[in-house]
Amino acid sequence: MAKKRQLRLGAMIHGIGGHMGAWRHPDAQPDASVSFAFYTQQAQKAEAGKFDLVFVADGLYINEKSLPHFLNRFEPLTILSALGGVTSKIGLVGTVSTSYSEPFTVARQLASLDQISGGRAGWNVVTSPLEGSAKNYGNKQHPDHELRYRIAEEYLTVAKGLWDSWEDDAFVRDKQSGVFFDPAKMHRLDHQGEFFAVQGPLNIARSRQGQPVIFQAGSSESGKTLAAKSADAAFTGQETLADAQRFYRDVKERAAAYGRSSADILIFPGISPIIGRTAEEAKRKHEELASLVSIEQALHFLGRFFDHHDFSQYPLDEPFPDIGEVGSNSFRSTTDKIKQKAREQKWTLRQTALYTATPESEFIGTPEHVADLIQRWFEEEAADGFILQSNVPRGLDDFVDRVVPILQQRGLFRTEYEADTLRGNLGLPFPVNRYAQPRKPEPQGVNAPL
Repeated sequence: MAKKRQLRLGAMIHGIGGHMGAWRHPDAQPDASVSFAFYTQQAQKAEAGKFDLVFVADGLYINEKSLPHFLNRFEPLTILSALGGVTSKIGLVGTVSTSYSEPFTVARQLASLDQISGGRAGWNVVTSPLEGSAKNYGNKQHPDHELRYRIAEEYLTVAKGLWDSWEDDAFVRDKQSGVFFDPAKMHRLDHQGEFFAVQGPLNIARSRQGQPVIFQAGSSESGKTLAAKSADAAFTGQETLADAQRFYRDVKERAAAYGRSSADILIFPGISPIIGRTAEEAKRKHEELASLVSIEQALHFLGRFFDHHDFSQYPLDEPFPDIGEVGSNSFRSTTDKIKQKAREQKWTLRQTALYTATPESEFIGTPEHVADLIQRWFEEEAADGFILQSNVPRGLDDFVDRVVPILQQRGLFRTEYEADTLRGNLGLPFPVNRYAQPRKPEPQGVNAPL
């Protein structure tokens, strides 16, 4: 009998929020992005709600127009390592770029987080869309979109190979014999590729979950292909059920084309639910949030997706400007969606900027309304789970206290953790070390030795 499919949930810990004006809210903690107490509270609340994971995003370039949260925030693997000590079950997923880091270093850092947390680490693989990132790394030429994904594919191959440097029983640690490890179970990678040359072995062993869980956050054609080939989960942004269903089918079909099962990759749309006791209360919360951002700030926020393009040069109340291929080498899937929506809705630049800064999603309403939408997206194969971002104070608390019990009552979401590793709770298979010898089957029948 097939195991019943189960909803997965992740919480983005986003400090003062992914909104230009959220820090100004009367109930907001304005230093939340660098407050360990805040991150601890959020992680422990998500764990109390039996979430699969917490997720910490990152970027490598800021300027005076950047989102307030981006200006002063923790590096993901550092804060996640600290959170590993104040949680026990929930997964710890962080963003690290493949364009501006070395695979040996990152493989080691993630393997360390995996050991510290007892097998709860995950890596959100990004390719760094902003050209300004190059200015912080030797001012080299920022790789174009397709090249970044070619680098990322080889990078993941190297990291996964390094994580198999040691077979699971390589460290004997026999004090009597003096044997610390079995040399036959240590393996050098000896990778020589287009972008990287890495000998190995990695100087840290595999964790209880084998390897960190791989998330991939790009939704462009190149991003979907990388996810289908190499990721355990895809993090995406889709505004409608129909769009989410198309993305879901596309990635699952690509995975099957690469010889994988559709269950081998989980799809996580990001949502920003706003919950009220009534629909009117939820709408007021959204309107209050929208009122905290000026049109100037909204233009800055819009511009970031287009590699910090200066939209202030265009008339606000005329149609969204034709800017050609600007942004195609940054957040490609996002910029394509913004331009398409502005064109279809016949929006002015002002309308486009204000909507982008504070989108009015379907997931705004009562706990029952939000639970109904989550159930529909899940059951109609638009999502395997969701990553929640909270832009209003107590947003995560509201979801855990009011929505999670409904999902549990409907049998969609767990009431207790099934495992104490991230892979175990996500229902993902354990990755067998590539060098391990297959076990011989146990003898059966009359010829079995007595």
